[in-house]
Amino acid sequence: MIDRRTFLAGAGATALSAISGSAANAQAPGGKIKLGIIGCGGRGQWIAGLFKEHGGYTIHACADYFQDKVKKCGDKYGILANRRFSALSGYKRLLESGVQAVAIISPPYFHPEQAEAAVDAGLHVYLAKPIAVDVPGCKTIEESGRKAGQKKQCFLVDFQTRKDEYYMESIRRVHEGALGDLAFGEAIYHAGVPWGSNVEALTKNPNDPDTKMRAWGMDQALSGDIIVEQNIHTLDVMSWIMQTPPLYVDGSGARTVRPGGNCYDHFTCLYQYANQVGVTFSSRQFPGHGVSHEGIRNRMFGSKGVLETAYGGQTMVHGKSFYRGGKSPSIYKDGPVANIATFHRNIQEGIYANDTVPPSVQSNLISVMGRNAAYQNKRVTWKALMADTTKMEYDMKGLKV
Repeated sequence: MIDRRTFLAGAGATALSAISGSAANAQAPGGKIKLGIIGCGGRGQWIAGLFKEHGGYTIHACADYFQDKVKKCGDKYGILANRRFSALSGYKRLLESGVQAVAIISPPYFHPEQAEAAVDAGLHVYLAKPIAVDVPGCKTIEESGRKAGQKKQCFLVDFQTRKDEYYMESIRRVHEGALGDLAFGEAIYHAGVPWGSNVEALTKNPNDPDTKMRAWGMDQALSGDIIVEQNIHTLDVMSWIMQTPPLYVDGSGARTVRPGGNCYDHFTCLYQYANQVGVTFSSRQFPGHGVSHEGIRNRMFGSKGVLETAYGGQTMVHGKSFYRGGKSPSIYKDGPVANIATFHRNIQEGIYANDTVPPSVQSNLISVMGRNAAYQNKRVTWKALMADTTKMEYDMKGLKV
């Protein structure tokens, strides 16, 4: 098995070093920003469309492991043939193609190396969640965000809820004491199987390298498992509410229902915070057979009120400090649209605080923390998590370099 850092270093190292540390390409005051898309799957192409709709970007280049996805993205956005790159090292050639910024929408396993390389190449970085699949990867992103700021480059992590007016106002009120003394909370992410035909394909060809890569969301290493890849949305809201990390977590999980892959299809955890405040968490990726309370929901109970949030649904504060809030049914699109606008403004106005990085790192670490507790079937403390140097490794054998 080849570790990802060694494998991805490869043939592009020399070319990358030639542009390393230079932010010349990253500056685009007054003009359209030349953007490279790394990861041309369904979401990558959709995000590219939102960048184009903004009007302040040119889709300059694209890269993906799969040639068919690169072609589809390139054809859709009129990208010249010599700026379309495939295979594992394709993103390195994209970094040399004249782009000023990159949107990284690839499998999370590759995010730390790709983002680090982009920062070293002097580029602005727009990064999809989750930022990484393990603790070392989270720390790499944290350092890349810090380095980007020092080099006057923007680094933004795309979380949708943190741009929603009702979430922002509700949680601001919680932080100002609207709930009184916090007692306990709940966080859920209940959904069906999001991988469609990949389930059947992987079941038929479980050892085919390309099939496994297409079904990356069903692989523990490539995705970080469902608690990191998908459930991070609700765990990010939990972390946003609580602000400080949990003291420890107890967790369990398994793959009981869904065939194919090695990811769990459900998790349950208890995150224990200071002052005896516990937050229960549960998730699933299999049919709910008509039960209610689907989706992404958080509740926080306190001595004076209750916070209730629902992704795409009602977000409000009950109790003495009542706040009606509202619904955001188009949050899935509105979130990235707002983040894309912020990314553009930050680049044009030279705002390099990169303040989405620290909370994203914390939320990602909390997700990894719950996964580790479930995998190991034992309590994991925050202190132990921060000392964890274990890297998830994916076997690259048989893949195109």
